[in-house]
Amino acid sequence: MHAYRTHTCAQLGAADAGQTVKLSGWVHRKRDHGGVLFIDLRDHHGITQIVAGPSSPAFPVLDRIRLESVVTVVGEVVLREAGAVNPKLPTGAIEVRAKDIVVQSAAEELPMPVAGEADYPEDIRLKYRFLDLRRERLHANIMLRSHVIASLRRRMIEQGFTEFQTPILTASSPEGARDYLVPSRVHPGKFYALPQAPQMFKQLMMVAGFDRYFQIAPCFRDEDARADRSPGEFYQLDFEMSFVTQDDVFAAIEPVLAGVFEEFAGFGGREPWAVTKGPFPRIPYAEAILKYGSDKPDLRNPLIIHDVGEHFRGSGFGLFARVVEAGQVVRAIPAPNTAGLSRKFFDDMNEWARAQGFPGLGYVTRKGGEFGGPIAKNHGEAATAALFDAMGLGPDDGCFFAAGKPADAAKLAGLARTRIGEQLGLIEQGQFKFCWIVDFPMFEYNEDEKKIDFSHNPFSMPQGELEALETKDPLDILAYQYDIVCNGVELSSGAIRNHKPEIMYKAFAIAGYTKDQVDANFSGMINAFKFGAPPHGGSAPGVDRMVMLIADEPNLREVVVFPMTQKAEDLMMGAPAPATPRQLRELHIRVVD
Repeated sequence: MHAYRTHTCAQLGAADAGQTVKLSGWVHRKRDHGGVLFIDLRDHHGITQIVAGPSSPAFPVLDRIRLESVVTVVGEVVLREAGAVNPKLPTGAIEVRAKDIVVQSAAEELPMPVAGEADYPEDIRLKYRFLDLRRERLHANIMLRSHVIASLRRRMIEQGFTEFQTPILTASSPEGARDYLVPSRVHPGKFYALPQAPQMFKQLMMVAGFDRYFQIAPCFRDEDARADRSPGEFYQLDFEMSFVTQDDVFAAIEPVLAGVFEEFAGFGGREPWAVTKGPFPRIPYAEAILKYGSDKPDLRNPLIIHDVGEHFRGSGFGLFARVVEAGQVVRAIPAPNTAGLSRKFFDDMNEWARAQGFPGLGYVTRKGGEFGGPIAKNHGEAATAALFDAMGLGPDDGCFFAAGKPADAAKLAGLARTRIGEQLGLIEQGQFKFCWIVDFPMFEYNEDEKKIDFSHNPFSMPQGELEALETKDPLDILAYQYDIVCNGVELSSGAIRNHKPEIMYKAFAIAGYTKDQVDANFSGMINAFKFGAPPHGGSAPGVDRMVMLIADEPNLREVVVFPMTQKAEDLMMGAPAPATPRQLRELHIRVVD
């Protein structure tokens, strides 16, 4: 017999009755029923019930042992009585009567329970992550993550991509976030940077003649944490393709993403969620900002924002009339079937908007065709009715308004659209709704620095190429840039790349970079492009975010094995930690308080 087990804790069934078996695992639960001990023994695979009566040699050991101790049990498989069968467990038809036991590792008193899914403070969970990972939900999430990565890898290879690895120690480059720097011992005063993404390397792979590249790439960014972004590091499905248009990129990655989400749509035993069939909807950036108030729209929300500024030009509602005359905008967000709600719902929305840092959120109520609120009163019944008709609103629908500068009004309208959809229960459940956001502006005006800057990815190909850069207003130039979004979560940004040096120099010149600066900051890429570069493009959907969506978790922490805190600290390993004086001397570094 094997030293530790003949079976896992998920293998035994009714057909095994009468066998003598050996199982190893953790003591998950203990129950004393009139002097008979029932132990749930757990391993990676599942749970088997162990029974020990007072005459069993295992009884005194199991009686005093703490939960989460590791034991090896030898016993006989017996059928449970009919009323004791547990159909929720694969092993629920049997139990093992313990004959002998060996304690492999005795547990101390637990700082947090493993059995059950009660929530616990983040600092405790992360300090004792190895215990947290034993919990059923989190354990399943991490296994899901592994299966998702395996599925992604398989599907990419089937699409003709080849997996390559790119360097982790590299040079700093402006990717939009802070770098993690690594001091060089052999080059005093110089630093490597951990890659924010393999952006330039994967493009250089295309220049080197490899046609379709991918990797499950670790990326490092010194960013603050949020629910859909881990501090420190994250993983993405990084890919690049040569001799492709934007349509080719979409056609290659859509079946990979849709296939993975369909494969795991029934995760956790739920009714499988529906997945958008390809081709995914394509929404121009400007349309997304207008209709959804965001370039990351959640298409499960049916609400559509409307630009209604012209309805208020010369209106009796002076506030909005002045906004329109000043060249600003008024955006309207429907609130359907709210006639049965009290005025408090609308007032609470207004207070919520103020709490978000906005001046407020105007509204019109309507019940049985009768309008209510100061906007309707001053704007006039006929004019308000015309506005509601133009939006397709009915006699019992309300409406909210965001007014001001276009960017501010769009942001408030987008946030309000999400909140209204949630408050009114309008968000479709059991759906994975994908879309592409396309036609991003190549440039934007930086109010802080009073200059034109890149709005998305500086290495993207402008639509119209060099001619557009030389003849059009920079703020009117669109780029072959795109994001893929699922349920309001941005999975990745991507682009058809700028592979022509003359276009790159011109694009960077518009953003205020000299030729010498481009040569210095992007020497590897710009030099490579001078020796023949194919048209190429790609993207990099975030693995962590994909798993978070599939698992229906609200936070990336729940699908990452060893995450850090919001302050980028590893409480379990004690990182970051001070370096020793010797280490600092070797790296030619002095710490200044």
